[in-house]
Amino acid sequence: MEIVTYVLSGTLEHEDSMGNGSTIQPGEVQLMSAGTGVTHSEFNGSETEELRLLQMWILPRERGTTPRYEQKPFPASERTGKLRLVVSPDGADGSLTIGQDVRLFVGQLRDGDTWSLTLEQGRKAYLHVAEGRLCLNGQPLGPGDGAAVEAETELELTGAGEGGEVVLWDLPA
Repeated sequence: MEIVTYVLSGTLEHEDSMGNGSTIQPGEVQLMSAGTGVTHSEFNGSETEELRLLQMWILPRERGTTPRYEQKPFPASERTGKLRLVVSPDGADGSLTIGQDVRLFVGQLRDGDTWSLTLEQGRKAYLHVAEGRLCLNGQPLGPGDGAAVEAETELELTGAGEGGEVVLWDLPA
């Protein structure tokens, strides 16, 4: 599996059999490619603060690869008012490299902020609203809502009310 973790609030502690030990803060993305096998543990790094995160699992393009680990911060300035590419198959724009033809964008859209994406022919998208409210192609979405998008080429996201924090996957058909 290709495992992508995005921390929304709190602190995530990670340890694995590859020798990685790390602390992951809000706005940071962790990518672990399990490959031929890896054991790991993840836990709340604070005894008093709540931890909120999204962990997303993607089937890899190839099986039996060497396990890998990457982690990178994406500052709020790169995610506020827009979506930021954080995972891609080629490491474009400083994103983490995943072993599949997918792209992950994260961002915080405030009230009235607009961001758009053109999907290439034959691709799909999946949007998850982690916090707040926004509209996807005019359809209102709230906290915890998701939208699977097929047969669309243009996606337009607009922050509504207090705005929202989202993750958006650009996926093969």
